[in-house]
Amino acid sequence: MKPPYEINTKILGLITSVSEKIGEVNASFLIKSSPSLRKQNQIKTIHSSLQIEGNTLTEQQITAILENKRVIGPSKDIKEVQNAIKVYESIIDYKVDSINSFLKAHKTLMEGLIDNPGAFRKEGVGIVKGSKIEHLAPPSENVQYLMKDLFDYLKNDEEITLIKSCVFHYEMEFIHPFTDGNGRMGRLWQTIILMSKYPVFQYLPFETLISKSQEDYYKVLSICDKTGKSTEFIEYMLSVVNDTLAELIGNSVSVNMTQENRLQHFCSLKMDSFTRKDYMQVFKQLSSASASRDLKTGIEKGLFSKSGDKRLTTYHLK
Repeated sequence: MKPPYEINTKILGLITSVSEKIGEVNASFLIKSSPSLRKQNQIKTIHSSLQIEGNTLTEQQITAILENKRVIGPSKDIKEVQNAIKVYESIIDYKVDSINSFLKAHKTLMEGLIDNPGAFRKEGVGIVKGSKIEHLAPPSENVQYLMKDLFDYLKNDEEITLIKSCVFHYEMEFIHPFTDGNGRMGRLWQTIILMSKYPVFQYLPFETLISKSQEDYYKVLSICDKTGKSTEFIEYMLSVVNDTLAELIGNSVSVNMTQENRLQHFCSLKMDSFTRKDYMQVFKQLSSASASRDLKTGIEKGLFSKSGDKRLTTYHLK
């Protein structure tokens, strides 16, 4: 049975915007070419996802753990980070539509933190805020069947991946299949679903923006519980993904690419004639002096020719 939600004009607009940005990112240049950027984003992802759950360790401490250095902090927090590192380092090995793979990820993520990690809960659970029950999860005897239906939706529904990733995230949180670790598993599996279509999401820390709008995250989950459909959660998560992609494009392009990669990427755009200003529009964080050096190198390597002089210079792709 297909989970309940509606595709409205806001969602359609966000899908268009996200799709355009994914195209602009061009993962082979912005991500794969920079191991340091991959490591930095992995650290941000782990830090933000665990911070939402109350982990107190800083990005610097997580970096130290990743480098096998000794860190002083609460043992539980350190164990959470160690487990998360294991999961994210092997993230490409998890099968997006496999319940067994899903349970395996939970076992690694929660090993040493709860009893019976990697197993669905056997008791009733609820989320309590103050003296009020915010969410009462479905009975434990229904969990296995509900999760099977949800994974069938991943396998069989023809809905686009961007939508399915958001729907799965919300529905999994609603089912609350584990005694603990549901939030981090929802965010992890949304990443894995997105990765199945767009490899760039392996390195994209959208959890960072969720952690910045944590109140909105929980608020929209609550709204969807009350309305009985995930429409508003889809809107929220697509906005987060859209903003994260925009931030990556705005801040990381020229900073994390070598001159060779910038020239290779720019040539792939097949812009027959262009100015230095056009070049800097592609690499927005690049200084005018660096752009001039890039273009001079491009001419020396036979990638471009030029006509005109000074501010009237026009470059031509060979």
